Amino acid sequence: MKDERHVNQKSPTGIVAITRTRTDSGTDILSEAIGSVRIGRAKACRVRESGSWGMRFPAFAGSGFHILLRGSGWLIPAAGRPRALKAGDVVLTPFGAELGFSHAPGPLKDLPPVAEVVSKDPNSTDPHSPDAHGPDAADAEFLCGAYWLDHGQVHPYLRALPELLVVSPGHDRALQLRLLADLLAVDVSDAPPGSGATRPALLDLLLTHALRQWLEQNRDADRPETTDDPAIAVALREIHTSLHKPWTVEQLGKTVGMSRTAFTKRFTAMVGKPPMTYLTGRRLSHGARLLRETKAPLATIARQVGYSTEFAFGAAFRREYGISPGRFRDLESRRACDA
Repeated sequence: MKDERHVNQKSPTGIVAITRTRTDSGTDILSEAIGSVRIGRAKACRVRESGSWGMRFPAFAGSGFHILLRGSGWLIPAAGRPRALKAGDVVLTPFGAELGFSHAPGPLKDLPPVAEVVSKDPNSTDPHSPDAHGPDAADAEFLCGAYWLDHGQVHPYLRALPELLVVSPGHDRALQLRLLADLLAVDVSDAPPGSGATRPALLDLLLTHALRQWLEQNRDADRPETTDDPAIAVALREIHTSLHKPWTVEQLGKTVGMSRTAFTKRFTAMVGKPPMTYLTGRRLSHGARLLRETKAPLATIARQVGYSTEFAFGAAFRREYGISPGRFRDLESRRACDA
């Protein structure tokens, strides 16, 4: 079991700017975090601007990114100094912080709202839509994508990250990101059949590649930690791979040879929440994904995520997301059809 960690430094702008780090403690926290936002609405758009331009993106519940495909510009954060951007730079918003972009540095409040381009139909006639300017006429072109969460919260791992991450990929990663960005741009512009399936997949890949790049390059002490405790790593792996089991704190403790009290204290200290709270959140997040991505009956999904009946699953789901599993599935199905 390997754990390589570095201490990083935050830039004076207050924005974490992004060479190589890898943590392997038995759990893939990045996959878990990306998987948790997948229950949200997958939205993407292209934005082309010329001349004296500026736009402000409102805060939202979810995770997203902005890729500067061509030209140059400035990232305008809600706090801290503006940062110059060049083609290929990626700006990540792990938990949906407000931000803006402009042709020149200036206060965020002075920028006009972008009319929530991420939450609207990217093929609309909005002046910020991809068809508002010819591709060769634009001074700057952005590709924006996000998962919007109508229910639940952004994963704690993502919420623990700085509110804005700037990634300047190296040559090899720049090529990978550009290929993915090109695929997403075509998906957004043409809205071909099957885009309801391809768009979330492309968002997953872009978010994962960009966040992985940040994890490799970022050396800031604010970086969220994965557990380097072998016992807790084993317990987390048991939870992740066996959600269907009727776990108790005692049983989880026994898997790593610890008493209930010692395990609870150690797990809470390393993970940030008690074992059963973490287990419940993991079960319901996975259940939401199954509701959205499969046609399995509620009773089957309930058993797969550790609930003896669909009624018990439904009650827990409503407490977490404020909506019944059936209603959640209906809404997600309609949105997929609309997409």
